[in-house]
Order: sequence, then C-alpha cells, then structure tokens
Amino acid sequence: MQLNAEQVRDALPWNLMIESLRDVFSRDDVCSPVRHHHSVEVPGEPEATLLLMPAWIPGEYLGVKQVNVFPGNSARNMPGLSSHYLLSCGKTGNSLALLEGNELTARRTAAASALASRYLSREDSRELLMVGAGRMGRRLIPAHMSVRPVSRVSVWDRNDAASEALVAELRDADIDARVCPVDQLQKAAGSADIVSCATLATEPVISGDWLKAGAHLDLVGSFTPTMRETDNAAMQRCAVFVDTRAGALSETGDLIIPIREGVITADKVIAEFSELCRGLHAGRAALAGPENAITLFKSVGDSREDLAAAILAYRNQG
Repeated sequence: MQLNAEQVRDALPWNLMIESLRDVFSRDDVCSPVRHHHSVEVPGEPEATLLLMPAWIPGEYLGVKQVNVFPGNSARNMPGLSSHYLLSCGKTGNSLALLEGNELTARRTAAASALASRYLSREDSRELLMVGAGRMGRRLIPAHMSVRPVSRVSVWDRNDAASEALVAELRDADIDARVCPVDQLQKAAGSADIVSCATLATEPVISGDWLKAGAHLDLVGSFTPTMRETDNAAMQRCAVFVDTRAGALSETGDLIIPIREGVITADKVIAEFSELCRGLHAGRAALAGPENAITLFKSVGDSREDLAAAILAYRNQG
C-alpha cells in the first residue's frame, strides 16, 4: 500500500489522530530509539543530511521515517526536504505501507499540540492567536479548534501577505479570522486564550510578560539549540510541559538557552506526554490556581508520534 500526501491527510482526522497519540504515549511497550543523524556528501553541492527515526511495538508494528535534507535543491527550484514513512509488520517484518512523510509529520505535530491543549488549556478557550502562517499554521488551527470551542482566530506573520492568504482560507471555511498587523503582536498575545507558535525564529517572538492569566502557550517551531520562540520570562512564569523530556532538554533553544543562562533548571519541566496520558499528572487541573495558571507546551517531536500516525493511516486505508 502506498499513500500520497492527500491520502495521508484524509486518513488522519484530528479526533482519531489525537486519540492515537494518547494511546501510544499511554503504553509502556513502545520502543523509540534516538533518531539517527548522518551527513551525506553531494559532490559539488552543499552537504546533505539523512535522518532516520525508528519505532516499534513488539509483535505488532515496526516503522521508520526517512527524512532527506538536500540544501542544493534550492538551485533547482526543488524542495530541500523530502520524507517518507515505511510501516512493517512487527511479527514478520513484511512491508505494509509506504506513506508520504511531510504530511504525516505535519499532522502528527499539530495533533500533539491539540492533545497537549486538551490537558493544559482552559476548557473555555475561545480566542486563538496563530504565530506563523506557513504549513504548520494551517494544521495547528483546525487541530486546536477540534479540542476547544475556539470562535475567533488571529494570524500573525512577519510577512503580511502570508497572514492575509491564510486568513482568506480560514474565512472561506467560515472561520472568524483576522490578520494581526505586524506591530500589534503584543496586544493580540495579551488577549488570546491560546497562543500557538510555528516559526523558524532564532530570537524570541512572544514574551511571557504579554500573556494573560489562564493563557496557554504552544511552541512548535524551535527544533535546534539555537532556535527559540519565547523568552526567559515565559519559562519563568509558565507551568512548563513537554512531549518528551529527553528530546526537549537536548534539542530546543526554548529550554536549553534559559537553562544555560541559569534562569531555570531542568526541573522546571513539570511533566511529559507519557505522564499526562497515563494519568500520572492531571495537567492544568493539578496546578495551584488552575483558572489563572499560565501553561506552556513545547514539542520537538518523537518517533512514537510518527508510528501512531502511520498505524492509524494504514488501518483507515486497509
């Protein structure tokens, strides 16, 4: 079986994808080794990168995502990144499905933010600010709306044209959406119940001092130690949760930088997905003054999420 991007999208509706993530993080038998990172020589061009992200459930399923990053493709007017996911039988090793990886990754990432929001944002959250109007913004908005009664969406991007294009798409889908002018980000962040960030920022875009009592901050973009979307004030002020401690503490500048500067320690992370999904921590409900607590979720991605998405897509198409 081979699924293209459109088929992957259709096979991963938000409600089922979110439940699949909750289920996979509730299990203690899922194996997810650290991803493999290899440099690949390309004669006469910039060096490429090969990423391999395996995960398996003994006796059930075995999967691996292959991500190819070829910077030289920009000169060919081709995407620099491509990926696919190979799902195999956990008993025989026989191949079951080959899935387009970019859409699978985008949807499982957005579903992870929505799952976290279900534990961490207020149940009456109605105003969403989306920071970043790219591929992930287009998926994060409906994912968040699937778990909370969001009735108003604001979109901010450094490029006003990008914001306007996304807002037009949202309005076509009968969503009350508006562009947040570039110079009005602080005001929009201060009124939002949920602030979701998916940017390539290397300097903070959102300040913790802007957030109102009871807000939830969702950070998706920073995936290297030099990238960050929020500042030290947010890390100090918020109740911090992550998808996985091992990944977040080693991969994202949102945590690495304030820890290095001595502003917080690793103990600032209250819980990870496995603890939330297994009921070992109740999220917002377990915080002091839950109505006014400000929560923060930082994701860096995990191979268990890819495996859960691939299994769901395979079953839905089977």
